[in-house]
Amino acid sequence: MAENLELLFQGFHKLTREERLERVKQMCHLSDTDLDVLEGKTGLDLDRAEHFIENLVGYFPIPLGLATYFRIDGRDVPIPMAIEETSVVAACSSTAKWIRSFPNGEITTGSTGKLIIGQVQFPSVSASAPILKILEERKEELLRIANASVPGLVQRGGGVQSISARSLPRPDGGEMLVLHLYCDPCDAMGANLINQVCEAVKPYLENWTGERVGLCILSNLVDSKLTWAEVKIPGLEPAIGRGIAEASLFAEMDPYRAATHNKGVMNGIDPVLIATGNDWRAVEAGVHAYCTRSGDYQPVTKWRFENGTLIGRFEAPIVVGTVGGVTKLHPTAQVCLRILGTKHADELARIIAAVGIVQNLGALRALSTVGIVKGHMSLHATNLAIAAGAEPLEMPLLREKLVAILKKEKAITMSRAKEILDLIRAKLPLERPSGDKS
Repeated sequence: MAENLELLFQGFHKLTREERLERVKQMCHLSDTDLDVLEGKTGLDLDRAEHFIENLVGYFPIPLGLATYFRIDGRDVPIPMAIEETSVVAACSSTAKWIRSFPNGEITTGSTGKLIIGQVQFPSVSASAPILKILEERKEELLRIANASVPGLVQRGGGVQSISARSLPRPDGGEMLVLHLYCDPCDAMGANLINQVCEAVKPYLENWTGERVGLCILSNLVDSKLTWAEVKIPGLEPAIGRGIAEASLFAEMDPYRAATHNKGVMNGIDPVLIATGNDWRAVEAGVHAYCTRSGDYQPVTKWRFENGTLIGRFEAPIVVGTVGGVTKLHPTAQVCLRILGTKHADELARIIAAVGIVQNLGALRALSTVGIVKGHMSLHATNLAIAAGAEPLEMPLLREKLVAILKKEKAITMSRAKEILDLIRAKLPLERPSGDKS
């Protein structure tokens, strides 16, 4: 992939769909076969989809867009995003472009830890001390048994690396004991692998301790494998910087605001997870659980404006894979990984974190300056046009008129949108198929 894609990013949204595909092919060195997948000419057929889920009856297509102008850790990265919500792709692109318009504006990322967590539960134990002693004495043996259940992962350099235990008081006065197995999944998400490990050690634990083992399952609160992304914008206008910092403070003080703040972050994260065939539900669960670690629900990003520099930071578990599962089997997911130019799970997680914080910045900038309606004027106009029943050929003109009214009057109703649509149809009737009476 070319190091600097700025010229190829320019004017991307103004191109026709066919021109965009050719531009993507040039940016990401895709093949004609890859383009056929993106256009839906080939890809996930029903016979293959039959093996993904049960009771298959068809498809539910989601638009796939490309966010532009992202420069992450010094590398230009086109971002494939599968999402049905209008203006998310545009907001991500415009905010990424805004960041790079500052001479020292930057997006940097990193990670802390690499181990996912599997849990083996003893629902009710007579006493935890004897069990903990047994676990300590047999720790190396337990590690060997665990890794013997995933020999392929061990050969790739991964596997279970450590074990810990937690005691939890039961509401009936008893004691629950939970064993954590920490596993390096390499470039896999690792859900099936760690579940397999937990099941493999169950009979040994029951035999050694004389206690019953209950659930054997992974945890999505992977605080042992965190991904962070940071945005810095030196030289930002103070009014804008302070406004964004104040919006962040609101979310830090109020869980009602924090929930919507974090939804905006996930607006950037989820579409990339979906596009790459990753489990967005697992990441959602992990992020939101991580946000409660202090006892209060907190925003997953925090922004400060100090000495003329805006600094925002995201940190949370983002457990993804670039091998195995849907990521490996879904043709479109494979093309999206090629667009991103990434092969390793850690790099993918860091890109996803960067998209999340950039999307968050775009929302906070709009909220703290012009307001959400004006900041998302195109989104609001598009949604109204769709709800009013506009046909594809009518959409551009109706949206243009709705935006003009919003700019002037600051508000518009559905009935007004329908009136404008009727006027458009009266002046520019659409060509309809013969026999169509609609």
